[in-house]
Amino acid sequence: MATLQMDEVSLNSEPVYDDEAEEFEIEGDCAMTEYVGQTGIIQNPLPPAVGMEFESYEDVYYFYNCYAKEQGFGVRVSNTWYRKSKERYRGKLSCSSAGFKKKSEANRPRPETRTGCPAMIKFRLMETKRWRIIEVELEHNHLISPTSGKFYKSHKTLGAGTKRPLQADVAEGVQTIRLFRTVIIDSDGCGNADVNDGTYGNNVDHYNQLRFKEGDALAVHNYFCSSQLMNPNFLYSIDLNEKGCLRNIFWADARSRVAYGYFGDVVAIDTTCLTDKYEVPLVSFIGVNHHGHRVLLGCGLVAGETIESYIWLFRAWLTCMLGRPPQAIITAQCRTLQAAIADVFPRASHCLCLSLIMQKIPEKLGGLLEFEAIKVALNRAVYHSLRVDEFETTWEKMIQHFGIGDHRWLQALYEDRKRWVPVYLKDIFLAGMFPNQQNEVVAPFFDGYLHRNTPLKFFFDKYDQALRTRQQKEALANLESRNSRFVLKPRCSFEFQLEKLYTNDIFKKFQREVEGIYSCFSTRQKHADGHILTYIVKGQIEVEENRRETRDYEVSFDTTEMEVFCVCGLFNFKGYLCRHALAVLNQNGMEEIPPQYILSRWRKDMKRTYVLDHGCNGIDINNPVHRYDHLYKCIVQVVEEARKSQDRYKDAIQALDEILNKVHLIEDHPV
Repeated sequence: MATLQMDEVSLNSEPVYDDEAEEFEIEGDCAMTEYVGQTGIIQNPLPPAVGMEFESYEDVYYFYNCYAKEQGFGVRVSNTWYRKSKERYRGKLSCSSAGFKKKSEANRPRPETRTGCPAMIKFRLMETKRWRIIEVELEHNHLISPTSGKFYKSHKTLGAGTKRPLQADVAEGVQTIRLFRTVIIDSDGCGNADVNDGTYGNNVDHYNQLRFKEGDALAVHNYFCSSQLMNPNFLYSIDLNEKGCLRNIFWADARSRVAYGYFGDVVAIDTTCLTDKYEVPLVSFIGVNHHGHRVLLGCGLVAGETIESYIWLFRAWLTCMLGRPPQAIITAQCRTLQAAIADVFPRASHCLCLSLIMQKIPEKLGGLLEFEAIKVALNRAVYHSLRVDEFETTWEKMIQHFGIGDHRWLQALYEDRKRWVPVYLKDIFLAGMFPNQQNEVVAPFFDGYLHRNTPLKFFFDKYDQALRTRQQKEALANLESRNSRFVLKPRCSFEFQLEKLYTNDIFKKFQREVEGIYSCFSTRQKHADGHILTYIVKGQIEVEENRRETRDYEVSFDTTEMEVFCVCGLFNFKGYLCRHALAVLNQNGMEEIPPQYILSRWRKDMKRTYVLDHGCNGIDINNPVHRYDHLYKCIVQVVEEARKSQDRYKDAIQALDEILNKVHLIEDHPV
């Protein structure tokens, strides 16, 4: 197994959880003292690591407490999460110096002994009914000494003086805790895999490290080194397993990081290479730019489809993007992905890619007797329902008519319906990245460059080719949008307005909606409620090949706020107004589209430069990525001035040497 050695960029960050279950916080160590010290002390305990598994909650505490005693710090139960059934499903153990004591109003309050120490482990109950460590922080912000362990409350029941006699099948004073390595979870979220059922350290799980072939590690190393030489703002992070082998990798260049600032509202996470078993285990973060073209926002290589690998990768990416999560995330349907996204992006709207789901219909339903009729009914329910109750009724009729209520795939789809059926997603802005029209398919970012059997050692050449092609396409589209003009027919003032503002590609899409106004053969006011007017716009849609159907679209128009909303929801799906809303605005004598419906992300007059630049007020000194970017910018300014003469050069070298010596003398503190 080839391993790659690099300087690791620490990207640990404290996530914000939004668990639906009730949460109880347990202060102090009393709650756990009944469970420890009953079976002796682990000799020379290994440091906790993500992926370790234990038989019980108590075993996790016992293991961490033994490790803490060996290192010289105490343990405190910070949090335990319970389900409504009172079953524990998650826990957090911290250094006893974590947090700070609540302020006391006593005349002589006790002195503060805590330091807000970040050292901790988090663990959760898996489907296998074992407890797995999912996050580890080993660094303390205070001095620790093994000789001080006996003074901590959590250690009182360890070693001599235990309340119960030692009960172990091994040498006296030693207990073997059985650990299990990280488990692979398949794309449907089922936990079935080969698991090492043995003591920790005997074997490495097949999915606990990247499976490199000859030349792969060298290719990764060479690419990262050359990228940093040519692009100092290129950032990468690596995740090593307990044996020092590569488990996961993340990287992003300056262009991706700046592009996220412009187009980071909606992000698709493409895991096709994992689900389709490509040679390259690639995960891509994708956005859409001002032309509606796909843009790369970062990449990763992961050991397997495990929740631990996904969580690590998502946190690395989020830290690289300065902790600013997207508003919406689109992924394939996968329970493991859903769990990881809920963990790292609890406030983002998580949508499942509709086109990927519909592409599975022949595979999942092809064996049914009335497959063709079922497919037509399913398409109708998904693509042509305008309201939630309409979808629910149509779906239920389909299930009952064809007798497919016990089909497991359809059951799973229905359970997830609020994440992928368009009628449920109208309130989420998706910037054209969610294909909500029948036969609308989104091609992968590396389509044509990366194939199932492409070796990893050849991937980075293909990667560079794909990026160059995309960047050239964007540059050409920028040029055409600035210099070319459309020949417009005098039919609608909205066209003249947006032709001056939107890029060519987006304007062409908007033009189709303008043309569609004239296929809306009836626009009538249904009722008025003060300044809010409600209209019914009749239009035709194609429900099957060569068969069209007339539908009523309800459009509300607020004449005071100049807000318009159509039941079709096109604005949030695509980012521009639909033909039905335009028809209502036109009927009300509006000559221009209200400004709130002209999005800056589509404008061609916006200056976009792909150079990282953090203003002084935007620097977060607690963020290592932010510190690096700001320091690099400052150093570049010194270089530019110092190169102008020999005297300046000599002074700069002397000053930099002094700064470096001074920095070396500063004692580091964990941040």
